[in-house]
Amino acid sequence: RQDKKDHSLLTMGITRGKEHKRRATGGKRVALHKKRKHELGRPASLTKIGAKRVHSVRCRGGNMKYRALRLDTGNFAWGSEVSTMKVPILDVVYNSSNNELVRMKALVKNTIVLVDAKPFQKWYQNHYGVEIGKKKAKGPSKFAEEFAEKHPLKHEATKKKFEERQKTRVLAQALDDQFSNGRLLACISSRPGQTGRVDGYILEGKELDFYQKHLQNKKKNKK
Repeated sequence: RQDKKDHSLLTMGITRGKEHKRRATGGKRVALHKKRKHELGRPASLTKIGAKRVHSVRCRGGNMKYRALRLDTGNFAWGSEVSTMKVPILDVVYNSSNNELVRMKALVKNTIVLVDAKPFQKWYQNHYGVEIGKKKAKGPSKFAEEFAEKHPLKHEATKKKFEERQKTRVLAQALDDQFSNGRLLACISSRPGQTGRVDGYILEGKELDFYQKHLQNKKKNKK
């Protein structure tokens, strides 16, 4: 009998039902029925950083979910510049729900990650004709000469186009500093365990200040 009991416990499925839970008042709830197929739950995928590995899961009603087990790139939007790039994910740095998820490098919704800044930097420099993320160098920058070679401003219309873009160009100092390091802080807005992909946005403004302060405090506490 004991063996049968143990076996039944091992084969029990994950349920999203509330039959086993107490009432809001704290009273016990009598289970009126056993587990049902429509209350089925599945183990968390806990997507990690690595070479792409996605499993498809057939769900109720013939719908499909795409369970990402490993991902190393994602589509991230730079909101203020209305630009989206597919960029490599470098590291997981913060998760408000659980520090264990940071230790495990798990890619879940609302995780703060570091992404490669080069694709955004290259696009910005080609779009505005301005060098960003400068590192302190001894000699003068050769960016202006290189840009003139790649984009010769032969026509007046082309010159006007770049001049017009310059008028409205604003780049926060916090972002420029990140470009010089080659890494940008970003937030994941998709659910990799459900959609099989990582989508998100680059942190800016007050949201960026908030997370930078948190990360600085973490470093201080470690010391």
